[in-house]
Amino acid sequence: MSDTLFESLHNILPELPLLAAEPLAKHSSFRIGGPAEVMACPENEAQLLALLGACRELGIVPRVLGCGTNILAPDGGLPGIVISTRGLDQLRLTEAGEIEAGCGLPLARLAVFAQRSGLTGLEFAHGIPGSVGGGVYMNAGAYGGELAQVLTAVRFVTLDGRISQYEGEAMGLGYRRSVFMEQPGLILSARFRLQPGEPEAILARMRELMERRRASQPLELPSAGSTFKRPVGGYAAALIQEAGLKGFRVGDAAVSEKHSGFVVNLGSATAADVLTLMARIREIVKAKSGIELEPEVRIW
Repeated sequence: MSDTLFESLHNILPELPLLAAEPLAKHSSFRIGGPAEVMACPENEAQLLALLGACRELGIVPRVLGCGTNILAPDGGLPGIVISTRGLDQLRLTEAGEIEAGCGLPLARLAVFAQRSGLTGLEFAHGIPGSVGGGVYMNAGAYGGELAQVLTAVRFVTLDGRISQYEGEAMGLGYRRSVFMEQPGLILSARFRLQPGEPEAILARMRELMERRRASQPLELPSAGSTFKRPVGGYAAALIQEAGLKGFRVGDAAVSEKHSGFVVNLGSATAADVLTLMARIREIVKAKSGIELEPEVRIW
């Protein structure tokens, strides 16, 4: 690790919480990844904007990390700066009756806030383990729901510090995609418009979906959720299972016995194990079905 980068950033922003040589495995649901040279943890939007300015001053393009539930970090770690958005978790009900949430807020907390506010439409998001920023970035969804159905506006900042608000079609929302994937920067906050509902009924639906998730997904093992996107005309899990790959493993990375759409860490899997396993899955599925699987997990 270069002490120079840590010291340089600390000298520019002495109040900003910083971690040196921070293991990315501690911040990833896969429990995989070597050290980030510097992890910066802004506690509010002003600190984040100042941090982006410092990155420009230092000539560094930072990486952005939310809840770490959809990434595979490299075994050797990463040089430069990783921005953790966990501290950007503001949450409020606007005068217009919408919910405004910061990028670092876990989607589960957003869904619980909606339920307690008597607002329905985010029940599907309760079991999604990511953050608001990550969820909006990839238009996360489950059980027939997706954020595009309730998302009304997104505040986005480019790496050069320009803040814009996106609404409607300008957000470019589709299956596991958004316009924010196409430009360097990060989501600051998002607004959601929901419908009035009965809190007890909303809670019952959330519990029902959570039980379905527990019954069908390997939540007891580290993973990054669905490893591959749903291909046109099929389901990744079914294609993987039909290819005879349930339980197939490379090192401690394995196709889940419980749900073939998940690659899980059986204990000491490395990023190299996961990447090799993913490549073999794609190769075998392509040979047997003719369908090319596209990774959903983001590979750093």
